[in-house]
Amino acid sequence: MRMHLSTAAAGLFLLASVGAVAAQDVIIAPEQETVIRQYVKEQPLASVELPGVELNIGSTIPETVELHEVPDVEYRYVVVDNRTVLVDPGTRKIVKIIQ
Repeated sequence: MRMHLSTAAAGLFLLASVGAVAAQDVIIAPEQETVIRQYVKEQPLASVELPGVELNIGSTIPETVELHEVPDVEYRYVVVDNRTVLVDPGTRKIVKIIQ
């Protein structure tokens, strides 16, 4: 029985690791990042504070935070602690932090 629990724990760890890697696999083309930076500069938003939320790839932005569109970009953005954060609108997970 002990071996079975260890195998299950190892499987859960592997699944968690794969999820973390998948969240980091989002690649924003340099041209697209330039478009995003320019759009954010031209459409400034007030920076929001998210106490208790770590700004890391894969972290979830709360439902109470409004996400904003960038034309021709599949991700949404919000400015948190004066940093532009790209978010997957379906999962609300952070996919890229633009300094």
